[in-house]
Amino acid sequence: MPVVQITILPVGTGGTSLSQYVASVLKPLERSGLKYELTSMGTNIEGPLDAIIDVVREMHESPFASGIKRVLTTLVIDDRRDKDLSIEGKKESVRLMR
Repeated sequence: MPVVQITILPVGTGGTSLSQYVASVLKPLERSGLKYELTSMGTNIEGPLDAIIDVVREMHESPFASGIKRVLTTLVIDDRRDKDLSIEGKKESVRLMR
């Protein structure tokens, strides 16, 4: 199961705070039922790749619905085929190395 990290940055908001846009962008993800983790610099999502790609499109479109004219979206996909991945499993693997 893939794990992705996504960061969506609206450009030209007229201010420095992005909290309202982050909250808005998370709504499609919350409705999707996919497991996710909000971090200070982005959001991690795990689940079937097709479902993730569908919700990523909705998330990317969200700031445009708020009147934003430009959006930068960064998506990193970690998709292993030799074993299952999860957000917690990736963190635990690092903890075990300490």
